[in-house]
Amino acid sequence: MVDRSTEIVRKPRADAVRNRERVLESAKAVFSAGGSEASLEAVARHAGVGIGTLYRHFPTREALYEAVYRREVEQLGELAEQLQCAPEPVEALRRWLRANVEFVATKKGMVAALALVAHGSSELHAYSFDRLTKAIGTLLARAVAAGEIRADISAEDVLRALIGMCYMHDQPGWQTTALRLLDVFVDGLRLRPADKAAPGAKPAKKKSAGRKKTR
Repeated sequence: MVDRSTEIVRKPRADAVRNRERVLESAKAVFSAGGSEASLEAVARHAGVGIGTLYRHFPTREALYEAVYRREVEQLGELAEQLQCAPEPVEALRRWLRANVEFVATKKGMVAALALVAHGSSELHAYSFDRLTKAIGTLLARAVAAGEIRADISAEDVLRALIGMCYMHDQPGWQTTALRLLDVFVDGLRLRPADKAAPGAKPAKKKSAGRKKTR
């Protein structure tokens, strides 16, 4: 009797979780294609749920935007965790940064809507900034520990640089430019062989350029 009642309680919860995930995936697709003015009815149709189900999870358009935004930030954070196992720390950092550029490029109309939500909520802005800087920090620390990247740059510095590269996301061809700048930025963080030398190492003595002795 107890087990059966537990199953009855849990089943709707699982269905609710699946419906919520479908709505979020559909919202991402619909907003990306149609911009911030895309209707919530279109999102519900795409998800295969009734509009009532959508409103039970997300009572307002802003609530849905915020949920999508948080989900995207979480996925970027999870990607950083996965990349901690990558064999080359610098390339792992580069790949994560490129994923951010690709995120902005593929979201099109959704970017403006998400930006409004993020800037309109100080709590959400703080959350996203904190989550993304932590994601960068894990990858950056690994590259620094490997002696591949200079240690005088912070995760906040990297995030601000990334935001600057994506600033012109509404201009034609911006993604190509952003990815090129990203490569220049990451390569600029690399330590050169001379920088990796031990602190106590002395430079090699130069050979004298004097005249050869003649007999």
